Amino acid sequence: MKSDSLKCGAQNAPHRALYHALGLTEEEIGRPLVGIVSSYNEIVPGHMNLDKIVDAVKLGVAMAGGTPIVFPAIAVCDGIAMGHTGMKYSLVTRDLIADSTEAMTLAHGFDALVMVPNCDKNVPGLLMAAARLDLPTVFVSGGPMLAGHVDGARTSFSTLSEAVGQYNAGAIDEAKLHEYECKTCPTCGSCSGMYTANSMNCLTEAMGMGLRGNGTIPAVYSARIELAKRAGMAVMDMVRKGVTARQIMTKEALMNALTVDMALGCSTNSMLHLPAIAHECGVELDLDVANAISEKTPNLCHLAPAGRTYIEQLDEAGGVYAVMNELNKKGLLNTDCMTVSGHTIGECIAECPNLDHEVIRPIENPYSTTGGIAVLRGNLAPEGSVVKRSAVLPEMLVHEGPARVFDGEEDAQKAINAGLIKPGDVVVIRYEGPRGGPGMREMLNPTSAIMGMGLGGSVALITDGRFSGATRGACVGHITPEAASGGLIGVVEEGDLIRIDIPGHSIELLVDQAVLDERMKHFAPKKKEVTGYLKRYAALVSGGAYGAILNG
Repeated sequence: MKSDSLKCGAQNAPHRALYHALGLTEEEIGRPLVGIVSSYNEIVPGHMNLDKIVDAVKLGVAMAGGTPIVFPAIAVCDGIAMGHTGMKYSLVTRDLIADSTEAMTLAHGFDALVMVPNCDKNVPGLLMAAARLDLPTVFVSGGPMLAGHVDGARTSFSTLSEAVGQYNAGAIDEAKLHEYECKTCPTCGSCSGMYTANSMNCLTEAMGMGLRGNGTIPAVYSARIELAKRAGMAVMDMVRKGVTARQIMTKEALMNALTVDMALGCSTNSMLHLPAIAHECGVELDLDVANAISEKTPNLCHLAPAGRTYIEQLDEAGGVYAVMNELNKKGLLNTDCMTVSGHTIGECIAECPNLDHEVIRPIENPYSTTGGIAVLRGNLAPEGSVVKRSAVLPEMLVHEGPARVFDGEEDAQKAINAGLIKPGDVVVIRYEGPRGGPGMREMLNPTSAIMGMGLGGSVALITDGRFSGATRGACVGHITPEAASGGLIGVVEEGDLIRIDIPGHSIELLVDQAVLDERMKHFAPKKKEVTGYLKRYAALVSGGAYGAILNG
């Protein structure tokens, strides 16, 4: 055991004394030390229940012969951070989480880890740490929130966000908006649609790092507590067998995750996180691979915001494994990949049928023959950009219109709220990329306002920033290179024609090349004065098309 170098021999008596100071018995000190990485806090609804999950994990570890020891990881609620400077501190926490978990684990010589995340950057940050540390590791999330109910229909965070746009357009009154506010988020858990948190928890299960149900068992179900106990037991089995994280997080497992991503219609943020996780695994995962997989992978689910079904319904339909079972009917998965359960993917999904053909379409009758995400390139994004194709209205899959240009989210939001955006427009929001933001803020408020005001079938939005998983519509993000790095998006002018062709995977600024050359000759990107962590982050971060990975 790795911890033996801290525990055994006369020279380690000082270490043992400090273990005794923790109240550990001789027997506990002699067992494998399992770090339980707890993301519990009292400000994130998806994390307020993690103390119970952590307690269950501890019990599972102890029952299986290990000594569980808890240490923390931070987590930001993207919903609360949305629409103000707080969103600059969302994506950047992914690397803080990975770094701090690495530091705590290696400083204290843990033999294994159980990661207990739930929301947005917390999950990929801990997956990055797991790959970096390469110890026996199991993930168990806090689980999704149950959907809300308004007027007899299920609702979610995206419903509420669009209700704000409806209110601003005069379509609903203040009383109805307040009803949405009070009824949309009824329980603890990660928000109930296929947003970033649930996307990443489902993909963790798909790549084999979480047990069955990790992505879909609702937070308030007792089955979630049982799952946590089994996660604690599973990590001890990995310790005994010598199985580590990178033996599971192989290139093939990451390809499985990307395939499931396309079938589920996950958040575009997965296109930031999967490349970053792959990087920590020593695997190259570029955006072109995403398009290749998307072209052969049917989209089987239209979960909110793309449709009217929710994670609790996906769980009832058989969960992630049922989706994988459908995909396997056409040989789209590598079924030999190992999982933390000790069984292969093929063994895990064999007895997991699709129980609801409305929630999970049979592979013979998909929503579309191509996957939920598309990567677009062109003169506006020569290094790549991303759109959630499954959440785009059919009439907006190809769109050409005049640019309405804004150097930041706030100015765009004011123009949308004031009714200045007209049918046919292409809203351009720049200087919101990883470096230019800094921090690559999510543009949920502008996109929700466009949808709520009834413009989703006629207005597109492009940005070098990114989108919440709750975003739907013709919204193209991660444009690379970003404006702050000298990208062409920085010289787009009001009224320039922009053409977006999602089936054709292209995004073009329709301006004569000689004119563009002249503009670029005189272009000096705007610089923002930032301090502290954001200053260091902006100096080191790569472009959105590369996963916003820190270099150096």
